[in-house]
Amino acid sequence: MRKRYDAVGIGNAIVDVLGRVDDAFLEANGVEKGVMTLIDTRRAAALYDAMGPAREVSGGSAANTIAGLGMLGARAAYVGKVRDDQLGRIFAHDIRAIGVDFETPMAPAEGGEEETGRCLVLVTPDGERSMNTYLGVSAHLAPSDIDRDLVADAAWLFLEGYRFDGPDSQQAMRAAVRAARDAGGRVALTLSDPFCVERHLDAFRAMVRDDVDLLCANEAELRALYRTDDLERCMETAAGEVAQVACTVGPDGAWMLEGEGRTHVPAVPAERVDATGAGDLFAAGLLAGLAAGRDLVTAGRMGCVAAAEIIGHIGARPERDLRTLMRDAGF
Repeated sequence: MRKRYDAVGIGNAIVDVLGRVDDAFLEANGVEKGVMTLIDTRRAAALYDAMGPAREVSGGSAANTIAGLGMLGARAAYVGKVRDDQLGRIFAHDIRAIGVDFETPMAPAEGGEEETGRCLVLVTPDGERSMNTYLGVSAHLAPSDIDRDLVADAAWLFLEGYRFDGPDSQQAMRAAVRAARDAGGRVALTLSDPFCVERHLDAFRAMVRDDVDLLCANEAELRALYRTDDLERCMETAAGEVAQVACTVGPDGAWMLEGEGRTHVPAVPAERVDATGAGDLFAAGLLAGLAAGRDLVTAGRMGCVAAAEIIGHIGARPERDLRTLMRDAGF
């Protein structure tokens, strides 16, 4: 029997605050270029005041992937924690407007110190993004927030590596994995960030080895997972542990690994304006292809089409119709 959803995603429900800066701004404000850094409320306020004009758009890595799936016509749902505040209501509205089901109970407006999470995304002229993330209430995703029936009714469970940060979130993800597995669903994991992998290396290794059917990572994340700079060795190890692996290599595209097979998928040419969300939308195209019964390599090519749309503008949500882009690309 066909499941209700092609994919259910779990991750940080946050709002991106995007602004253009130069490298001198990063240096002056102590921002490490090209990575995600966790910050507290005070640091978030200070950076926001310093960065000048900004644009707010709903974000979060897995949320971007699930939003992309919704835009591609897939049946999708999302699980993430927001507060009943202005940014929380913006997040809920935006993802539902795409056609994605989002029913995770909001934290009450009163009675808590943490607000809806936000990510200050500082984009330099070379298109690189440096992310400074205040997780807020999203860090408190707990097993009680997981709707097991929802997860069980999905062909794919998509987990965001960033959510390994948080007091109860790993337990929440394990509960979701059990619900998916018990119902015959498959599990996909995106590693999200090399420093996040390093913070929770043992937990990542165990989940990848024991529970993951599809691993999505860039080359830096894969090196962090296997603690070696030898990318060839990393890919060989990953392919021995996971049925399907997609390793993105920036402007060079991606490697698709399945069993003993390895195929390079070239990137779709695009002007690099902002790399924010490129990996998220690659995963969206990839999952959409797999959910539609495409083989891994074809799905990877679909991922590259979606990623190319994102890097051509500021922000991690598509501005052009993804289904039209896919049809124009022959999918």
